[in-house]
Amino acid sequence: MSRIGRNPIHVPNGVTVTVNGNLVTVKGKLGELSQELDKKIGVEVADGIVKVININDVEDNRNLHGLYRQLIHNMVEGVDKGYEKRLNVNGVGFKIAKNGNDLVLNLGFSHPVNVKAIDGITLDFDKNVIIIKGINKELVGQFAAKVRSIKPVEPYHAYGISYVDEVIVRKESKSAKK
Repeated sequence: MSRIGRNPIHVPNGVTVTVNGNLVTVKGKLGELSQELDKKIGVEVADGIVKVININDVEDNRNLHGLYRQLIHNMVEGVDKGYEKRLNVNGVGFKIAKNGNDLVLNLGFSHPVNVKAIDGITLDFDKNVIIIKGINKELVGQFAAKVRSIKPVEPYHAYGISYVDEVIVRKESKSAKK
């Protein structure tokens, strides 16, 4: 049995979890998310606690047990509090602007880079920090990784896009030989 899968999920006030066959739907103050489960995994909802049940204890099912428990937990957290990623843009002349829902980045290329916003994601910026918010943890992380991949941080001057809490290992510049 999966150690993660055994943990119950506590549902906060204002969030409802419904199970209809293999479809789990979570509704909260920020929105609604749903996830289809494998037929080998069951879900019980009672008294504000969600339990994910492994129907038969085979090795493949143990992996799915922990996976689906964590996916449901992420949905409950997302509709209650939401998720946020912050990206730091560092560089001489690097600028961030918004064009409607899209993001326009001037990152030292010969042209500005337009990043289309995905449904379910809200974009905001504060000076040199891009703030990505949403209720789906997977979408927020995927979009942040996509924006970060446009101009990864180079190790000599630390120019580029990085996560705010990311540790950037700096390299020493080359010195002249004597």
